[in-house]
Amino acid sequence: MPPNTPAAESAVATQPLAIRPLHLPAALAIPAGVLVLASLAAVSLGPVSVPWSDVLSAVTTRGESGLPHAALVWDVRMPRVLVAALVGAALAVVGAVMQAVFRNPLADPGITGVSSGAAVGAVTVLVTGTSVFGAATLPLGAFLGAAVTVSVLLVITRLRRDTSPVTLVLIGITLGSFCSALTAVLVANAPEDSAVRSVMFWVNGDLTARVWSDIHLCAVPIVAGTAILLSRHRVLDAMLLGERTATSLGIDVPRQQLLLLLTGALVTGAAVAVAGVIGFVGLVVPHAVRLIVGPRHAVLLPASMLTGAAFLVLADLGARLIFDPIVLQTGTIAALVGSPVFGYLVLRGSSEQEAHA
Repeated sequence: MPPNTPAAESAVATQPLAIRPLHLPAALAIPAGVLVLASLAAVSLGPVSVPWSDVLSAVTTRGESGLPHAALVWDVRMPRVLVAALVGAALAVVGAVMQAVFRNPLADPGITGVSSGAAVGAVTVLVTGTSVFGAATLPLGAFLGAAVTVSVLLVITRLRRDTSPVTLVLIGITLGSFCSALTAVLVANAPEDSAVRSVMFWVNGDLTARVWSDIHLCAVPIVAGTAILLSRHRVLDAMLLGERTATSLGIDVPRQQLLLLLTGALVTGAAVAVAGVIGFVGLVVPHAVRLIVGPRHAVLLPASMLTGAAFLVLADLGARLIFDPIVLQTGTIAALVGSPVFGYLVLRGSSEQEAHA
């Protein structure tokens, strides 16, 4: 842990300040409340509506309450809601971490190529039908794809001796495009049409037909990885000032970068393995939360985690209800909501910079 020096305290100054930063209790209570309400709504609403009292009864009895819709709540909707919350929390935290490591508010698992790398690993497993490690093969493939992408990113930047945010993001975009091309090649050579349809549906990000086994696959890596990332909040604050300043505070920057990015790859890989590639969560959520709670990662990371979980639960609920009975993909709703919000945030930031120029 770096010491609490004036330089460490000023490290957060490189990020946009909130108009009136919220303290930790308020910053967590608000998104936590939204998450609870969104989760109850997502479990209750659908083609068949279930009263909230029956939802609570089904949850507390694990679907064995004897009520008409207990199995629907516990076996169909609960796994989908929990996967949405886990994936949303994972992507938001990783996005916040990458924005600090790269010192760029535009960094996220998608822009830096991590999501695309995870997709290559997972699609390889799906197309080839590999099952060496049983049910764990898919998340392991996604993690390896993400880890290789992160490793290549770090090697290139080290060889060039250039770790500037612009260089890192440009290399990440290049790697992401290359990985997308590899995914297209794999899909084009898939042995069966059914495999192609399943891969294309998965690549766009969706939570349809999630089951409890999906939660068992992703929960441990997401929870463990997120806990590690949350514990590095002081390091992330110091990294905002750049490598030299962080080193002067006693931080082994290359080692911390490797730890943070590989942990982010693990979390992203687990999320991609069960939900496919869902964009904008890791980009928009931390950016928006930072404007409300301020840039200190002790508050920003947990607030982003809860907000990301609530956002994806609501996005998945919208995917099921907006055009009922037609069900959209969750990733589609996340993009439809996230892209204009992000555009507004970018324009707002540009206007503020011009006003202060």
